[in-house]
Parts: sequence; C-alpha cells; structure tokens
Amino acid sequence: MWNRSFLILHGVENRRPEGHWQHELAMDLRERGEQVFYPQLPDTDRPRLVDWTDAFRSELALMRGEKVVVCHSLASVAWLHLAAADAASANPASADRVLLVSPPGPQAFDWDVIAGFTTVGLDLAGMRLAERSVRLVCSDDDPYCTEGAAEHYGRPLGCEVDVIPGGGHLALGDGYGRWPSALAWCLDESERLRPNR
Repeated sequence: MWNRSFLILHGVENRRPEGHWQHELAMDLRERGEQVFYPQLPDTDRPRLVDWTDAFRSELALMRGEKVVVCHSLASVAWLHLAAADAASANPASADRVLLVSPPGPQAFDWDVIAGFTTVGLDLAGMRLAERSVRLVCSDDDPYCTEGAAEHYGRPLGCEVDVIPGGGHLALGDGYGRWPSALAWCLDESERLRPNR
C-alpha cells in the first residue's frame, strides 16, 4: 500500500518525450517504488480546458495517500482553473502538495491554441491550490511568460518561489532533461529547485 502518490502533468504539444525532465522524474520515482501517474493529456496540439481538468480529476481519484502534483507549462495554468472551479464545490479535487513549473503568462494566451486557458478573471490571491504547500519554479527569461511568473503568479498566490536564472521555459531544449532538484522536491518538500548545471 502506497502512502503517497505523484501526478505529473505536461504542457501543450508535449507527448511525454524521453529525456524531458518530467519523463525522467516519472522513471526515477518509479524506480524508487513510488506510485506515479503520468497521463498523456487529451488533444495535446489543440487542448480544451474542460478536457484537461476532467483528466486531472480522473487521475486524482486514483491516487492514494499523500497526493503530490507536478505541473509544467500549460498544465500549471489548468491547475489554477481546476482550483478556481472547485472552490465552490462541495467535493473539490485536492492535492497535498503542488509544484507549478513555468506557467505561461498573459501574452501567451494570444496564441489561439491555448486562448481558452487564459487566466484573465481568475482571483489568484484567493486561491487554494493544495492542502499543504505550493511551490512555483520559473526562470527570469521564459519566452512564454515575458511578464515574469514570479511577479505575475507567485506574488498573488503567496507561494514559495524559486527563480532559475537563464532557464528559459525549463524544458528539454533549455537543458532540462533529468533534473535532480525536481526529484529532491518530490521526496522532500523543503528542497528548493535549482538550476540544472
């Protein structure tokens, strides 16, 4: 019986490629005997918010023990929408810990493919994203969040923030294959996310 489980959620146009830090994280956790859910989200090239949040709920229902959620890119924003939708629900989907990595900023939603995920209208300051802890990790030069995720998301959410200098979108092309500090955080929430150098 597992006393914790992990849900790893990817971004737009991501097919969980080998080498990406999320793929490597899933493998590393499984090698340690952890229960890991790493679903291919529906219609990754033209996602619909409701389909993604429904998929999140379905995966969360399968999890046991401490629920740890790791979101990258568009999945981070979808998690915000899930939290907002569930705020008034009598039976909300919940996680104990959440890691938000490189959420796209307002200008990114000008791209019609992800326009339905816009955060306009979300009350970030009033959100409860997890039962215990939330950490945001972002870079200072993410081309998909030119507004700066630390300021745009971290400040109103009031969560712990780790800024990675020169990390881009913290994706495979930015040098984020296996990412030891992501694994370290999964195993111990007090760990800070550090550059992959």
